[in-house]
Amino acid sequence: MTGPTVPRATEAEPAAGWAPTPALGRAVLLAGLLLVAGVLLGRVDLIVLAAPFALGTAYALRRRPTALPQVWITQGDGGPLVEGGDVTAAVTVGNPDTVDYDLVVMRSRVSPWLRIDRAGFARDEAVDGAEPSAPATGATGNGGGRSVADRPFVTSVPIDAAVDLELAGKALRWGRHPIGPAGARVATAGGLLVSRAVITEPVRVRVYPRTEPFEAVEAMPRAAGLVGAHHSRRPGEGGELAGVRVFAPGDRLRRIDWRVSLRARQLHVAATLSDRDAEVVVLLDVLAEAGRSGGVNGAASVLDTTVRATAAIAEHYLHRGDRVSLLEYGPAARRLRPAAGRRQYLTVLEWLLDVRVHASAHEPYDQVFGPQLLSSDALVVVLTPLLDERSAQMLARLARGGRFVVAVDTLPTDLASPKDRGWAEVAYRLWRLDREIMIGQLREHGVPVVRWAGAGSLDQVLRDVARLATAPRVGGR
Repeated sequence: MTGPTVPRATEAEPAAGWAPTPALGRAVLLAGLLLVAGVLLGRVDLIVLAAPFALGTAYALRRRPTALPQVWITQGDGGPLVEGGDVTAAVTVGNPDTVDYDLVVMRSRVSPWLRIDRAGFARDEAVDGAEPSAPATGATGNGGGRSVADRPFVTSVPIDAAVDLELAGKALRWGRHPIGPAGARVATAGGLLVSRAVITEPVRVRVYPRTEPFEAVEAMPRAAGLVGAHHSRRPGEGGELAGVRVFAPGDRLRRIDWRVSLRARQLHVAATLSDRDAEVVVLLDVLAEAGRSGGVNGAASVLDTTVRATAAIAEHYLHRGDRVSLLEYGPAARRLRPAAGRRQYLTVLEWLLDVRVHASAHEPYDQVFGPQLLSSDALVVVLTPLLDERSAQMLARLARGGRFVVAVDTLPTDLASPKDRGWAEVAYRLWRLDREIMIGQLREHGVPVVRWAGAGSLDQVLRDVARLATAPRVGGR
């Protein structure tokens, strides 16, 4: 299977892609003026002086270009890219023509979340064995703090060869970040002809969120299956000892506790608790954003904390064999179906790359939590900044519906207060007070609210939820 070919331009096409430079106009004008003056004035010296300009121009234009340069962008093969990892890419200019490109000026746009620290040219050998030309001009280092890709690069490309502008740096934030569009302009025929700008489409680099350390060691409140890693309170085959009881028909002989049986002179067996899997639903509140993202080592916005915490929670529970599903609380109402395993974790990471804040004036509850879309036994972990009253109402409705809900506060702790004195500062304090009251009301409704803090963030609250799940419920008539 051969790759796509780029058609060569015909002899009648150069005017559409190539244009004369001012140097060609000056050469023709100067030669013409000297020739006319020499003929009119009868001076041979003026004609001799015009000869080099005329002959040089004719010699440079003896072979005209027939094809435009080819430009494409390739991403480095370094495996999955995570925040803080090394990113590599190359912007390549190819010469499919029958003449050398004397001068190639390249420039490429790069996402500000991809900090390019090193850039330089690496030349591919010519396909037909042509000799490589002189070294190209590149750049290394990042002394000014800006990406070194934000500047033009100059090189030359021989016949049937390609030159790579290699870019290397760091990925500062999760998401799909573009490298490009990239463009190139070529001068040939001794600088007398220049091509139009050839621009290629950008290539988007996938940067996965860095997984923050998280490990919840408490039991799940309720599980839906009989296979898993969580110790439930239901008797069954498992590894957690629940006690010793009298032997009953159906008990396995390997469960007999002979020490207790000999002492009691009656057969006793060791009772265990079943190991069950659970369904974890991670709900992402995307109605509002706050804070300013500073990248992987800087300040975290609400969206940064939400995405990184979701990746950590999903990795933890999927590693334990549970099923994980994702939901967006917003007008888009995106969802990821529950599944388990390594494949589901990779799907979660891909799904998180498209998380965006969607402000909406409508209530998205019904379209997010339709009938039979949320299991009654699932643990719902809601990542929310609690900046919208609808988010609090959603949490209260889930709790009143008998769901096991845990709210994780994703609002940045270092959120700056207004610098203006007067009513702006007073309004900020009133908003803070109103938010604390709202959190207190949620806790009165049975919704625990905790702040995300990495490892062990949800241990205490899961312990409380598991205790509530085993408490007797009062049913109405």
